[in-house]
Amino acid sequence: MASARHNPSARMLNVDLIAVLVAVLLPWSTSGVGIGMLVWIAALAATLELRPFLRSLQRPICALPIVLVALAALGTLWSDASWGARLYALSPATKLLFLPFLFYHFERSTRGMWVFVAFLASCTLLTVASWMVVIDPSLSLKAPGDPAGYGIFVKNYIDQSQEFVLCTVVLAFPIITLLRDGKMRQALLLTAVAANFVLNMAFVVVSRTALVTLPIMLAVFAMAHLKWRTNVLLSVTAVVLGALAWTLSPQLQATTDRFVRDYRIYKEFNQPTSIGLRLEFWEKSLRFFAEAPVIGHGTGSTRGLFEAAATGPAVLAQGHVIGNPHNQTLNVAVQWGTIGIVILYAMWFSHFALFRGEGLAAWIGLMVVLQNVFSSLFNSHLFDFHEGWMYVLGVGVAGGMVLRAKSGGEEPSGTARS
Repeated sequence: MASARHNPSARMLNVDLIAVLVAVLLPWSTSGVGIGMLVWIAALAATLELRPFLRSLQRPICALPIVLVALAALGTLWSDASWGARLYALSPATKLLFLPFLFYHFERSTRGMWVFVAFLASCTLLTVASWMVVIDPSLSLKAPGDPAGYGIFVKNYIDQSQEFVLCTVVLAFPIITLLRDGKMRQALLLTAVAANFVLNMAFVVVSRTALVTLPIMLAVFAMAHLKWRTNVLLSVTAVVLGALAWTLSPQLQATTDRFVRDYRIYKEFNQPTSIGLRLEFWEKSLRFFAEAPVIGHGTGSTRGLFEAAATGPAVLAQGHVIGNPHNQTLNVAVQWGTIGIVILYAMWFSHFALFRGEGLAAWIGLMVVLQNVFSSLFNSHLFDFHEGWMYVLGVGVAGGMVLRAKSGGEEPSGTARS
């Protein structure tokens, strides 16, 4: 830090190390991530070259996130919500403004892989904490006796599951690569790390969103990197192991059983179960969208619309009021209409297209986008704090590494060089 005042290389290293620190904090802290990213952008300002950065903003991968945030800001002008509600709803989208800066920096840096290694190590430590909480629940930072705190040291089981799923699927690429190169020890080590994530999800706690997204992400990996015979063998093995895990894990059985039970309770008794509430939110959100299909009802309008549409007491599903319809597309559609949906999907597609190459960095970025798109069917994960920052950091760092590789700055594998 002392030498950064006169040494450009030291300034670049500082920016990289702050990004590494944010990746370490992401599984554990919310305020730490927010503060860390503000420090990161301040450190980046000392290294930023204005003309190259402005040129980089012309790329769709950079321009579309900015356009989406600009639409959210303009949406405050035609919203009927209070200004406090409008600004509160605008805030979750602003994290997308960090994407152009991350693309720009990690296209220049050779240390992008440090960020992902730090995140993997931090998530691995989180599994250790999770196992310890199972043994001694008093170690959890959750409220004593909280049924949602089983196996959770900090945050919640949805965030934890998202992290563990991403780490598991991303590790499949280096494991296969190491096996093909005959590096058995390294491959077995990474396999043990991946197995730790899977066992924790199977026998401690896992979200239903993770149960849906994990098979999809693994199927994409199989189609992209394995031969058809290997795919058949692995599919049969996965089915057998999945059935065995379901048989041996009461937690996994309870999670899958809740799908049918929650739907039945909602339909028969109008009780606010997780699945029932989502169906209720989605149905009402489609009606709100149909009322203002072009530009939506404006930023921050969602809660007011649900309040007006609520019928009956709050203990029933129809009486629930929420500011988030638990679907990213509907979240955007209600507030900014068809224009918002087009921009959202254009951004997702541009980021997806960025990672259609070979190498570990492209694979990481592809899985981050894929996970966010599919998990956003059941939650507004792009705007949620934790999953949103997973997307911004993952796509921003991996995207910069891929851009660097395409320009000939480093090998396509994206391996960090100091």
